[in-house]
This record gives sequence, structure tokens and C-alpha cells, in this order.
Amino acid sequence: MRKLSINLLTGIALAALLMGCGKEKAEISVDTGPEELTMQQNTADQIDQTQIGPAEPTQIDKLIVGFVPSHEPDEIIATTEPLKELLINELATSGYDVKEVEIVVGSTYESVGEGLSAGTIDVGLIPGGTYVQYDDGCDVILTATRDGLSLDSPDPKVWNDNKPTTRTKEPITYYRSIVIAGPSDAGKAIAEKVNAGEEITWDELDSLKWSIMDSTSPAGFVYPSLWIQSNYGKHIADLTHAEVSDNYGTAFSKLANGTVDVLVTYADARLDQAEKWTNTYGRTESIWDETNVIGVSDGIYNDTICVSKFSPVMTEALKEAVKQAFINVGNTQEGKEAVSIYAHTGYMEATSSDYDSERAAQKMMMALD
Repeated sequence: MRKLSINLLTGIALAALLMGCGKEKAEISVDTGPEELTMQQNTADQIDQTQIGPAEPTQIDKLIVGFVPSHEPDEIIATTEPLKELLINELATSGYDVKEVEIVVGSTYESVGEGLSAGTIDVGLIPGGTYVQYDDGCDVILTATRDGLSLDSPDPKVWNDNKPTTRTKEPITYYRSIVIAGPSDAGKAIAEKVNAGEEITWDELDSLKWSIMDSTSPAGFVYPSLWIQSNYGKHIADLTHAEVSDNYGTAFSKLANGTVDVLVTYADARLDQAEKWTNTYGRTESIWDETNVIGVSDGIYNDTICVSKFSPVMTEALKEAVKQAFINVGNTQEGKEAVSIYAHTGYMEATSSDYDSERAAQKMMMALD
């Protein structure tokens, strides 16, 4: 059939040459790509190049998207479920027929970085700290934007005097880590000192039971450690009673039941945990009445979307398609809801150099070890 079509078009072109009528010589060019035929006629009135028949879409059996366990894995899987179909539809507009999007949640932050480096995860939504630790195995393509907060002071007393914290509609590209004291006797005592404007000593901090996150978590380890170093000349690893929680939900449940006195987390975490504080963790008073901020870190650049350098399906063209797909998804209400568990409100293009400050923080951490 294809050979017949080429012969037919050639015959038509030859007839046009015989008719002439003073017009310039016609030129026929045939593209032998799959199911495509191009004919260009250079006449006095130039005709635009015309493509006959669509290119075949590139088929991808499975695209694996990895998330870090900042929340309960089951909750992440349930909330992000609509993201699968949204990505499939967006990638289709770029010529990719993706049969399945699989969403996985790592057991640790590091496991997602390791999956990207190994090529077993194609796309990862990871914090900046995790990205810079594994940037040999993945490329950053996007930075998340998030809603600002009503408070952004480095002074913990300001946060306590103006509770509750609320979200604003102003998009920002950074957030802070905060140290939160809970309802245990020791937690209340340390909060009273902060709210009275008194300085906390290292010995007082070290006597507390802490919940921290794993070592690449910006809000749960890196930036609290820098806060401790800046104020006390110590490292988070120097704390006598620090235990690693697998996610922030676990950390808040420990805070609620008194297993720990303080935890480190991202600045708007109490907004995410407010209902669970009473409905799941068994408290009778609100999270705002029973918790106080005792420390505030410097700003942390927002989460990333990264693609694996070693994924068997990832190409430069697919990387660009994934980038545009997430930008488009982030511009829709359905897309915002699908990633709301991470407080992402949209995405903007990113480069590796955007995270140089995070690299500097990591170097400082290594110097402290």
C-alpha cells in the first residue's frame, strides 16, 4: 500500500511538471520513517511542509515513581493514586503510550535515592538533601512550590505567641525545620523556658528524649543538626536520647504518648497532624494547645523531582516529557490534590546549581562527623 501511494504521488508531481504554467520546478522528497510521507513543492507561492499520517507513539510498559516515607506509606499510596492516570494522560500528549505508572514508597529516604541510582526507580520525588547525596545517579528536573505560612520567624517564641500557624496562598520555594516540644513533663518544662524568653542550655536539650529522621532528611536531620551546631557547637548525633522514626506520623504519635519529649519536623507538620492528634493519637486537647516550638532552622530549599540516570526507559526526550507532565499536572486542581500530602502546590524548572546551598549544608554535616 505504501509503495502504491508513493508511485501515485510521484505521478501527480510529474503531471504538474508537464503542465508547468510558468511556475518553478517542483521538488519531491519522501521520508522513509514509519508511516510518514512528506511532499514539499517549491513554487512561487511557497507551500508549508505537510506531514501525512501520525508518528507511532513510543510505548513504555511501566514507569516507576518513588516517594520518600515522610508520611505513613499507605496514606501516601492512597493520596497519590490519581497521579497515575494524570501522568499517563499527560505523557500521551508528548507521544508516550505508558501502560502503567507504579507508585512506590521507600522504607527510608536513602532507599529512594538508591533506587534512582540503581535504575529500579525511574522518577523520584525526594528532598534536596537526598538529591545531593545521590546526584551521581539522578538528575534534578523540577523544584516543588508550596504555600507559605503565616509565620516565618527564626524566633521560636514568635511561633508560640501566634498559634495556630496557617497556610497562605503565596507560593514559596523554601521551608523551615522546627523543633517541637510535646505534652510530657519534660516537654512542657522546656517550652516554658522558651516562652519566658530564657536560654536553653545544651545539658537541658541533651536530657530530653528526641525523635529524629534518617540522615538525608533536611527537616528531620540535616538542618536541625546545623541549628544545634550553630547554637551549641554540637551535632544531632551527640544527643544522648535520640531515636530515628520511620515517618513523621510515627514521630507525632510518640510525642503524643510521651515516648519522646521533642521531635524535629517541617514547619507546617502540625497542620498535617492536627486531626490525628486527637482522633488517632488519643489526645483530648488540640495539637496547638499541647505543643510548642523550641527551635527554628534556616530556610531549606524545596523538594525535588528527579529522574534516574540509569533507568532502562529514561531518555533525554522522556525526561523532557516527564518534566512537562508534572508541570501540567501541578497546574490542575486534581493534580494539586494528588500531591497535597507533600504540600506541593506546583512545580518549576530546576537545575543542579539550585541545590548548591544544600551541598554546602551536607559538607558542613560531614565536617561535624
